[in-house]
Amino acid sequence: MLRRALRLGLGPGLLGRGLGAHREGSTLDWHGKVSEIKKKIQSVLPGGAWSPLCDTSHLPPEHSDVVIVGGGVLGLSVAYWLKRLEKRQGAIRVLVVERDHTYSQASTVLSVGGIRQQFSLPENIQLSLFSVEFLRNINEGAKVCLMSPEQLRKKFPWMNTEGVALASYGFVSSSNHMETAIGEKVTLKRIHEVHVKVDHSQEYQPVECAIVVNAAGAWSGRIAELAGIGKGPSGTLQGTKLPVEPRKRYVYLWHCPQGPGLEAPLVADPSGAYFRREGLGNNYLGGCSPAEVSSVGSGCRGEDRDRVSLSSQASLAGPVLVLMSRSPLALTWGLLPPSTTYQADRLKRPARPGSDVCPGQRKPCPHLCPQEEEPDPGNLEVDHDFFQEKVWPHLAQRVPAFETLKVRRAWAGYYDYNTFDQNGVVGPHPLVVNMYFATGFSGHGLQQAPAVGRAVAEMMLEGHFQTINLSPFLFSRFYLGEKAQEHCII
Repeated sequence: MLRRALRLGLGPGLLGRGLGAHREGSTLDWHGKVSEIKKKIQSVLPGGAWSPLCDTSHLPPEHSDVVIVGGGVLGLSVAYWLKRLEKRQGAIRVLVVERDHTYSQASTVLSVGGIRQQFSLPENIQLSLFSVEFLRNINEGAKVCLMSPEQLRKKFPWMNTEGVALASYGFVSSSNHMETAIGEKVTLKRIHEVHVKVDHSQEYQPVECAIVVNAAGAWSGRIAELAGIGKGPSGTLQGTKLPVEPRKRYVYLWHCPQGPGLEAPLVADPSGAYFRREGLGNNYLGGCSPAEVSSVGSGCRGEDRDRVSLSSQASLAGPVLVLMSRSPLALTWGLLPPSTTYQADRLKRPARPGSDVCPGQRKPCPHLCPQEEEPDPGNLEVDHDFFQEKVWPHLAQRVPAFETLKVRRAWAGYYDYNTFDQNGVVGPHPLVVNMYFATGFSGHGLQQAPAVGRAVAEMMLEGHFQTINLSPFLFSRFYLGEKAQEHCII
């Protein structure tokens, strides 16, 4: 019974049942209390109208129906749809809490800003299509065609099609206790208040709430721990953690006067490298994905690399092109030092598909089987040597014009990386019944945010998904061991 309930969610939505911020089952009449307090203070002060004893305008409200932890694009999307779908204007009070008010380190503004529709899971395709329609106000299906190497050369003469078997070209268009089947007793919990730290102060403001939305991105795992999630015996529902952690990803911007023209789509190479044109000044934006390794020293998972090569992204300004190879290549990631010029005489070509040694060398190829490629997430510093060793060679092999280029900017940001299956976590927690998730999208949260925000709002208000069924993305899959594996991660 519990396993079935975990797969289906929690039933009627909390907000749909009229649940407000409360303690011990009673709704707080805050406006009445404030009015009563004002009268009492006025009665003891000599003359004049009541005025506050101190300025509290900088503090968040003392209570809110929904507190959203994380003011990135996912958190703001949830807030938007809650207000958009509320039955009566002003019926739901929403508070969004964001620790980085400048957004200087926010994943939303540091991302490449692409949208893709080629995924391995149908739910991800539906999320992207909904989001594209929302952003562009169109109503079209996924438009994708397959191209042979000959067709590819004819359409994009600037591209080297060596090693390409096929290309995908597309336009973005109410008891507190439960018992499991094996007799495991679990306790349902609720979060009654959130303590919000005031900016430039050591002061905390307690905010009473009915629902907390965990949209804290790369840090959502830590927020879940604060709510007691995962603090239980291993292998139990209480001991199941939110498997989301920060992963650092690099992005770089380079200039190449002889590079592809305005017709260039966003190109995703089988090596994991990708790029798109940025603006009108022969500038290009891109990066390269790090290789997944099953364990340190075990090498790359070739079957996963082959699947990942089917993925793609597209900027809002143009189409996307995904190149596929019969032989998987390594997935690597790297960035370049600002204002560095790269010439062809410094270029080390990557090994051909299927090779295990570098050209002219008698040692294992570092491009194909890196032992450990995840950069340290403890800071946002860029590894400036990584580009020349593992990114630039793949770009220059695919687009010969990139043999000479000049990097102008480089930066790093965070993925909210789901280590379980690289897919999003959407909907309520099965035990902390008023915490909802919108996190763990492992790099495709920005492009799917409009659809995810609506899905979370629907679950809160109606108790089930309506527009897109995202049941495979519920938290309960971590306990049940049911992966919704997304292989198309860039």
